[in-house]
Amino acid sequence: MSDSWMLALIIAATSVGSSWVALLLISLRRDRAEVPLRATAAQPALEQAVFLFNNELLVDATQPARALLDAAPMGDSDWARLSAFLAPRFEGFGAALSGLAEGGRVELAARPRADGEACLRLLAEDLGGLARLTLIDPEAEGSGVLVDGLSQRALEDEVEQLRAVADRAPMLAWRENAAGGVIWANRGYMLRTDALAAEDGALVWPLPRLFEAMAAGAPRRHCLGANSDRPAWFDLHAVPMDEGALCFALPADAAVRAERALRDFVQTLTKTFADLPIGLAIFDRQRQLQLFNPALIDLTQLGAEFLSARPTLYAMLDRLREARMMPEPKDYRSWRQQMTALEQAAAAGHHAETWELPGGQTYRVTGRPHPDGAVAFLFEDISSEVSLTRRFRAELELGQEVLDAIDEAVAVFLPSGELATSNAAYARLWGVDPAATLGRVTLLDSVRLWQAQVQPSPIWSAVRAFGSQIDARAAWAAEVRLLDGQRLGCRFVPLAAGAMLAGFRRARASVEATALPRPVHAPATRHDAVATVTPAAG
Repeated sequence: MSDSWMLALIIAATSVGSSWVALLLISLRRDRAEVPLRATAAQPALEQAVFLFNNELLVDATQPARALLDAAPMGDSDWARLSAFLAPRFEGFGAALSGLAEGGRVELAARPRADGEACLRLLAEDLGGLARLTLIDPEAEGSGVLVDGLSQRALEDEVEQLRAVADRAPMLAWRENAAGGVIWANRGYMLRTDALAAEDGALVWPLPRLFEAMAAGAPRRHCLGANSDRPAWFDLHAVPMDEGALCFALPADAAVRAERALRDFVQTLTKTFADLPIGLAIFDRQRQLQLFNPALIDLTQLGAEFLSARPTLYAMLDRLREARMMPEPKDYRSWRQQMTALEQAAAAGHHAETWELPGGQTYRVTGRPHPDGAVAFLFEDISSEVSLTRRFRAELELGQEVLDAIDEAVAVFLPSGELATSNAAYARLWGVDPAATLGRVTLLDSVRLWQAQVQPSPIWSAVRAFGSQIDARAAWAAEVRLLDGQRLGCRFVPLAAGAMLAGFRRARASVEATALPRPVHAPATRHDAVATVTPAAG
């Protein structure tokens, strides 16, 4: 009996345990089956971008389609904006859509991408006069991705900002495909090409080309409207990208005008330098000849071929030394040191030297510093000037010797009253050599000197008045006595341009008295000195 109850309990316990195990397995399977269902519910199917057009008028569009139009490039109509987005991506877009009414259905695939990912597909259908365009993205087909609203707003703001920057940039920007076609451009480029000036307001596609197909490399300059009244210059730059290049055209009108003005200025200077009789040689900071004029060839006897090869400063000086067109040095080392000192002095500031050439010519060599370390040398033939100066100096020396050989003490005063010259007899008579005196010696100073060494006489006021007169004057003479009682004959002669000559000679015989020259009058009652005035001889 007990065995029967024991067996019944075992059977009951086994049944309950089996039921629990079965329920647990069913629960696990149900949980696994609900996971993909919940995942699918969390990622609903993405709504396709569908456009419905009546000719070029947008009748209706899905929400993704309207978002796409908002992000599409500029255009005056919805069809123009959509065409600007689709035409660069689908080859033959315009031709295919023009035959939609006849075929009823057109399907296009976008150009393959370089990374090998799936391309966009465009399905166009004719629905009784209406065109339905469906843009299919294979990567998002069948499911969508939920994006946080703030992140989406941030992306849209960034895109809008980048579009504003590109459209308002003070340059032309565009993108070319591998075939050289323009597939994108900023607003400046489109306005320049009149791509937005169509009569129906649609965007002209394909975009007109302003410049030749760009290739990555060094920038180049191009002119638009070279034959027009207002040509426009641009510096073109190209940045290589996948399947094409991103190109920029920077306005260069100001640079071209500056370069033209500089070129005209240099040509003007070149013409001016060509007519100068002074030889000009300009060396850059590496002391290489950059500019010279024809006078340098004539003065230095250096060939035009040699100078056109742009020799260095020392090569040019070596050639001048070989041609005996510079002073002959005692030895080559001292000459090199002298030329180094010349170059350093010219680079530091204004420097001038006089070269006495073996052929008898005299050159003045002037060095002047220029910006950026350049140095200019001027070669001037001053042989005539030196010869004239020497001849003039010789004449002055000869005239001075003639004056010194005269027994009469002679002094010449300028119209300003300054002593111009005197002879040796004047220095012996008055005990003063004006040539050895520092500073100016005037007529008043001389009269004081004369008065101090003679007895009182009324003629000195007349002498001062005679020296200051500028109208017609007549020569006159007088006699005074030195302090030792010896008589001294004086004569005063007007010279050209208001100058005056004063001559003094010790008297050996009496001189007949005459009246003093007007306007000076000697006092009639003076007995302390004898003043005898006679007409000047000759």
